[in-house]
Amino acid sequence: MAEGAGQRQATESSANDSGLCRIAEVAVRADQRRDAAYPAIRHSRGYLDFTRLARFTQAGAFFVIRAKSNLHSYVSASRPVDRTTGLRCDQSIRLRGFYSRQGYPDLLRRIRYVDAGREHSLVFLTNHFSLPAFKITEIYRSRWQIELFFRWIKQHLRIRSFIGTSDNAVRVQIWSAISTYLLVAILKKTLKLEPSLHEILQVLSVTPFEKVPVAELFASRTIHLDTRDFTDDIPNLF
Repeated sequence: MAEGAGQRQATESSANDSGLCRIAEVAVRADQRRDAAYPAIRHSRGYLDFTRLARFTQAGAFFVIRAKSNLHSYVSASRPVDRTTGLRCDQSIRLRGFYSRQGYPDLLRRIRYVDAGREHSLVFLTNHFSLPAFKITEIYRSRWQIELFFRWIKQHLRIRSFIGTSDNAVRVQIWSAISTYLLVAILKKTLKLEPSLHEILQVLSVTPFEKVPVAELFASRTIHLDTRDFTDDIPNLF
């Protein structure tokens, strides 16, 4: 039984990981529609899977990712850079590792950038060869907005697991949760409710079938807020 439970837990974890990856890809496609000139998938070093990156390339998508310090490669071409912007090199490379070369046999672009404020050297890999090198560094920097979006989802929408991992399933679940959150925000503002959005959502989650006007529901109720996993610095609509 313990083994079966472990297998179920591993399956659920794998499904959730797939769902998070799908969210990133959905967000990227939204970026593509908004700014068709610079569509790109941004990943941290933890996602350095060359076989997966090759699938992105074959699908016509662009990616920007941090390179690991132990990456084995050789330079096939080098381009001049403006060192006053923090750039140190802009190169075309091929992977030398046996498995990494099998996973991604094509050319990659390697860009090294030094953050003057933190005196930190960053090395990026991308399959986009036409964008200016500095624009590649800016694309990677914008990934933090996706991280904030994930954090907002976890703290506010309470999506504990994904019903499905297909493109449509993730879209429907996230948009349903966001729509619910916005309806509650409109409700709070319209009825001038004093409790926070988090408190209102908690109360509504345990009273979904009570036939009581919302204003009366909160006027006659003492709210005991569960503050676990909740901090004041999370982005809020108000």
